[in-house]
Amino acid sequence: MDFLYKSLFRPALFRMDSERAHELAVNSMIWLRRLAPLRKLMEVNSRLAPSLHRPVSLFGLNFPNRVGLAAGFDKNARAWPAAAALGFGHVEVGTVTALAQPGNPRPRVFRYPEEKAVINRMGFNNEGAAAVAETLKSLPGPGHRSVPLGINLGKSKVADLDAATRDYVTSFRRLAPLADYVVLNVSSPNTPDLRKLQDEGRLRELLGAIMAENHSTAVGPGRGRVPVLLKIAPDLSWPQIDAVLGAIADFGLDGIIATNTTLARPGVFASVGESGGLSGRPLRQRSTDVIRYVSLQTKGRLPIIGVGGIEDEASAGEKLDVGASLVQIYSGMIFEGPGLARRIAKALAERDRRF
Repeated sequence: MDFLYKSLFRPALFRMDSERAHELAVNSMIWLRRLAPLRKLMEVNSRLAPSLHRPVSLFGLNFPNRVGLAAGFDKNARAWPAAAALGFGHVEVGTVTALAQPGNPRPRVFRYPEEKAVINRMGFNNEGAAAVAETLKSLPGPGHRSVPLGINLGKSKVADLDAATRDYVTSFRRLAPLADYVVLNVSSPNTPDLRKLQDEGRLRELLGAIMAENHSTAVGPGRGRVPVLLKIAPDLSWPQIDAVLGAIADFGLDGIIATNTTLARPGVFASVGESGGLSGRPLRQRSTDVIRYVSLQTKGRLPIIGVGGIEDEASAGEKLDVGASLVQIYSGMIFEGPGLARRIAKALAERDRRF
């Protein structure tokens, strides 16, 4: 699969506009989702392969392996049932906002193949929480999925900071019953003022309201509250991260995702004029540093999903070495192909057996 992608498909995709190539990839996974016999055969092959199957239990969920598909790929929750067929152990859809929105003007995604990096300023383009909920109701629900499904929630662009908490609660109320876990995304650089929700006062307001909603509303028959995680930016200072961790502890969140894309422009990117979040290889070290810091500060008690610059077995393994329990990929798949999840999952399962 890797050879075919790099020799045949990647050159063709890289001649396309970046976002058009992304849409083609999503449509391909939707096509695989609908080809149920082929998809199920591929899923069974993944489940039966001892080299891939190394389950991890985390916040009350069972993950078949440590590798997930990060939010941003399947924004409207249409393609995710095919993820298990490609070797993923979980998938996160979104980011979803309370209101439908088109996102920022195009072009808004830029590839840098030599650096294995991407800059995007998509701006949470999605169909809105109500439409995504209807889509999810037509697909396997909690307890009937091959892999856990996370739903990543963000702020609607038209909601000002004072209305942000209400905006998130609206999305949470609609989507939490359909999720295996929920992620609060307060760290994308592409929605005005969104990152200000990482400021301690506003963050505590948001987490308090979400967890109150979570405890007071049944998320489904026989289910307790849904696990809630927070996704943070790599650009926070250590004192800012300490404040975030304090809020997470006080409100009883289940985990953290580290990290989102960065506004930093290291190395050759100092002369790149495109605005937006930088992901891929240039983010690798900073993401790892943040994961290490979070793990040390929480004495390893807070589950961490590591994201940022994962393109092979080594870059995934280093996230686990410093404290992550799971990893997610997205940008790396653009350059390495759809076989990347399976390859990394196999390597991490073999790594687990050695330790």
